[in-house]
Amino acid sequence: MTTLPIIVYPTDEQGGRRVRMDGEILGLAYSLRDIAEFLRRAGLEDPDPAWVEASTLIEWRGGGPDVWEH
Repeated sequence: MTTLPIIVYPTDEQGGRRVRMDGEILGLAYSLRDIAEFLRRAGLEDPDPAWVEASTLIEWRGGGPDVWEH
């Protein structure tokens, strides 16, 4: 499991949220499922949307895991 900072930024005009881990942008997410996939590709073992929603390793900026509209 990672201890690297995972930051999910506020939504942009299209509702996407930039996801960054350890200073690297992983992608633009439109759902918890997108974030889980980015984290899986970055090497986290089996993250899923429920884990993303509940994880204390993620810093949510501009709203929590339920905010997807600008």
